[in-house]
Amino acid sequence: METQNGFWTSDLNRRPEVRKDFVSRQAVKFYDTTLRDGEQSVGVVLTPGQKLEIARALDGLGVGRIEAGFPRVSADDAEAFRLISAAGLRAEVWGFGRAVKADIDELLRLGSRSAMIETPTSAIKLKAYGLTADEAKRRAAEAIAYARERGVKVAFFTVDGTRTELETLRDFYRNALDAGAEELVVVDTIGACGPEAVEFLVRQVREWVGPQVPLHFHGHNDFGMATACAVAAVRAGAEWIQGTINGMGERAGNGDLGEIGMALEGLYGVPVALNLKKIRTVSALVRQAAGHPLEPWKPVVGENLFMRESGAVASQFHIPEAIEPFSADLVGASRKIVLGKKSGIDSIAIKAKELGIALTAEQQQTVLAAVKRLGVEKRGLLTDAEFRSIVERVDNPIS
Repeated sequence: METQNGFWTSDLNRRPEVRKDFVSRQAVKFYDTTLRDGEQSVGVVLTPGQKLEIARALDGLGVGRIEAGFPRVSADDAEAFRLISAAGLRAEVWGFGRAVKADIDELLRLGSRSAMIETPTSAIKLKAYGLTADEAKRRAAEAIAYARERGVKVAFFTVDGTRTELETLRDFYRNALDAGAEELVVVDTIGACGPEAVEFLVRQVREWVGPQVPLHFHGHNDFGMATACAVAAVRAGAEWIQGTINGMGERAGNGDLGEIGMALEGLYGVPVALNLKKIRTVSALVRQAAGHPLEPWKPVVGENLFMRESGAVASQFHIPEAIEPFSADLVGASRKIVLGKKSGIDSIAIKAKELGIALTAEQQQTVLAAVKRLGVEKRGLLTDAEFRSIVERVDNPIS
């Protein structure tokens, strides 16, 4: 077992035949798109005030760039962008727009100094938009040049880039750079690539554009591979990873920034520019604002991660590294024993000690049997009050 900085991971991760070299071991930076792509989750509507609160939390998390929205979508989106831009955050505030002059004008009206400009690039997306590749390239070049002439920093976002013919994608990227784009995004719009393909494509783009152009990766989770794909993109040289809190987004969602950050640090030894001790707090804030519950077993932020009901596991509770791959302290969580159908005698002993209750060995057995019965009846966990009530009945049996 490898023990390092609160991670208790397998030694196999470090074997040379397993761990491929990363292009860089510099800290990976994060571009958060919760307020734009994340809000595209079905049924989610965030108010300008909620977006400002989330942006402040993201800033505290250490996110380097916050995509404050797509202002031309609605007056509320524009107001949210204005509030976030005026909040004095340390993070860079970015706007999003299509390769359309009106979208750029709205960003300019709001004082945006950095913009993500998108255009479709794959044959199927161009067909869906009724565009030819040449027309899309022309529009992209005009929008990028227009923004750059007005002092806006531009990153070029290729919609459905991973399903675009390589030569066509290369031409789109070169066209964007010639027009003044300073950064490029490799975009897996519908989660259509596995990690090996993402690594290949990011390396390919790096060869096309040279070492000086910052590269981003933006992935979706349709096959449950977004975190693995983000790690592969970093291995291939992506400096920026785009994603959302809790992985929220259209369909199966976006890459989850917390999961990606933990995987990079814990499994690959790659530092990340995030204060992961705050990730669960930010996750809860976004979850509440969006009105979407999370699976309790969700990696990094799920409520079950450091909660133990099984008696067999409770017997090992005093040695965290025996039952967990990383310390709860790393993500600002607390460890606890809970009681229910699957509890064991060690569970009773730990809970009793936690609550300052003295029980004999015989009483522990009686309490355990009652706890298991109530857990089955409730089909759930016991509260501390219910546990105390059981103990009182054991201490004072009805004659």
